[in-house]
Amino acid sequence: MQRIDIHPTHSYENFKLRPGTAIPFGATLVPGGVNFSIFSRHAKSCTLVLFNKHSPEPMAEIPFPEEFRIGNVFSMVVFELDYENLEYGYRMDGPFKPKEGHWFDPTKILLDPYAKIIGGRDIWGEKPDWYNMYHHRARLAFDDFDWEGERPLQIPTEDLIIYEMHVRSFTRHLSSGVKHPGTFAAIRDKIPYLKELGVNCIELMPIYEFDEFENSRPNPQTGELLLNYWGYSTVGFFAPKAGYAATGKYGMQVDELKTLIKILHQNDIEVILDVVFNHTAEGNEYGLTISFRGIDNKTYYMLTPEGYYFNFSGTGNTLNCNNPIVRNMVLDCLRYWAAEYHIDGFRFDLAAILGRDPWGAPLSNPPLLESLAFDPILANCKLIAEAWDAGGLYQVGSFPAFGRWVEWNGKYRDTIRQFLKGEPGKVGDMAQRLQGSPDLYAWAGRGPTASINFITCHDGFTLMDLVSYDGKHNEANGENNNDGTNDNESWNCGWEGPTDNPDINALRRQQIKNAIAMLMVSQGVPMILMGDEMGRTQLGNNNTYCHDNELNWLDWKLLESNADLFKFFKHCIAFRNAHPVLRNKFHFQNTDYAASGYADITWHGTRAWEADWSDSSRILAFMLCGRHAKQGTLTDNYIYVAMNMHWEANWFEIPGLPQGMQWHVFVNTGATPPEESWYPGTEPVLENQFGLLIGGRSVVILVGK
Repeated sequence: MQRIDIHPTHSYENFKLRPGTAIPFGATLVPGGVNFSIFSRHAKSCTLVLFNKHSPEPMAEIPFPEEFRIGNVFSMVVFELDYENLEYGYRMDGPFKPKEGHWFDPTKILLDPYAKIIGGRDIWGEKPDWYNMYHHRARLAFDDFDWEGERPLQIPTEDLIIYEMHVRSFTRHLSSGVKHPGTFAAIRDKIPYLKELGVNCIELMPIYEFDEFENSRPNPQTGELLLNYWGYSTVGFFAPKAGYAATGKYGMQVDELKTLIKILHQNDIEVILDVVFNHTAEGNEYGLTISFRGIDNKTYYMLTPEGYYFNFSGTGNTLNCNNPIVRNMVLDCLRYWAAEYHIDGFRFDLAAILGRDPWGAPLSNPPLLESLAFDPILANCKLIAEAWDAGGLYQVGSFPAFGRWVEWNGKYRDTIRQFLKGEPGKVGDMAQRLQGSPDLYAWAGRGPTASINFITCHDGFTLMDLVSYDGKHNEANGENNNDGTNDNESWNCGWEGPTDNPDINALRRQQIKNAIAMLMVSQGVPMILMGDEMGRTQLGNNNTYCHDNELNWLDWKLLESNADLFKFFKHCIAFRNAHPVLRNKFHFQNTDYAASGYADITWHGTRAWEADWSDSSRILAFMLCGRHAKQGTLTDNYIYVAMNMHWEANWFEIPGLPQGMQWHVFVNTGATPPEESWYPGTEPVLENQFGLLIGGRSVVILVGK
């Protein structure tokens, strides 16, 4: 018996049609044809526009019959399409009344918000035809990828070590030595490097389709074209960036990205995506109409009573994420990436926006954040919030977590930076940050894993620049050095920028090592920035969002010139991986619940058991009892960490160990390379088991075994 749903009921010109199914939205292959479904609450009518791939003119325009509309959804099946050679868009007709929030314009062809592949920017940096009537073109994706049984890894959050990277920057430099620089495919070639470094999770800056030519302009210094390089301006939320794929010119970016994820998982490396649901590429009243604005502006964006765009994102518009329609789109999107791409987690840019109501007020129980936290498909995905926005809402420690969300801990970043450069009055804050910030999270029943600990990220100085510049140097951005933050908490060690002074350069390297040592012995989840492990610099530019050049590209030759930094990073990461006492799921209790004779954590100063909490102190030490590792479920070594951020050396008395155990030296950042760190398991015995002289601006880590 033949299926009834493969029979057309209507025709238009040479096309055979039948009423479609309203769910799912987007374009879906069905028996004999393609089901097209799109929502618009305020449109009066909708027309499907069909193109042959790359063709400048449509091959057909098919109005949706009124009887094909179900509620506010236009849906129909078009039969006998060459779907592998198809691009499609929509025209929406309705009121053009911007003051009332409506921007309908049937002369514009609109991108499907649910498009799974988007053409039009197939090759990175290839200038488009600005006269093209339809720049970003929706295409169909096909579910024919063989995952070979691979599944997401589900690494416990407390065991993660995250490496934040930009897909293009990671391998674009000639020194990367890869076959297809700047692509998903090229990352596969660098998996042995990631494994050697010791990270088990990469966080990719935005890989959704965006337009690198958005707001492009000449560099005022060099004439070089400045681009939308970072990609925090989404065109299509369901589609991977074609320009990041070696096969993008063939429309194969979906398979290329899935292959990368599959191979990363096979090598025990998770993948987190940096996602931007706070705004889109359409901008404010003067921006382009690409998709949402022309489909249903009043639904998708937060608008003032006068019809202007609220701008809590700092980029012109703000998605109305707690409108049920937009909320469902975000859910559909993340479910799609989790199910179809096996993504392990998501980091939400300016996530505080996601908790605002349609008029911008913070919600006490934001429905979108709650829906994401309890969604059954996302149940095993990590959900990471950048818990602030450009509108001044700062929620580090108070982000609505629903037992699921974790946060980029901006207070960790600031405290470590301040302590690192020797500011007084920071030892109390440091004690909190080193423990996973219980002052921020314990009150709400959240453990150390609520804190993503970082000192540097894409947004700001690299670690080398943090110790080389007192101020930002963003002149190359063409904004008179007005862009980027002025609150860097950096210190140039005595000279602004590059220098031949060997003492300053040695101090800078020591400060970098101090920073990574502190990061890797902190409870919580450490995140390092791409290239920090080999001393990458952006020449003092703390906002390189627009540069497709060596300011952003990772120079792999740095592995040779800064081999000592790479070795130190590698050793510190290996040390963290080797010691479960550094990776607890719950906060310390400051008691001896394992009956070891020592509390789980104890605090010390230059004298054992006597920490100096005074405002003038720049010294802090602590000891972890390995009998309390993972809340006493595992046995580990004892670990002692002494941080002397004073500029003078100090003698430290060391707490005694149980009988039969000795202290061994893992790290001494004041020592001369290569003896400033040792591979875990090879640490030499400390000569004097009662104390040691720790140099100025130095960190020492001992392991008791």
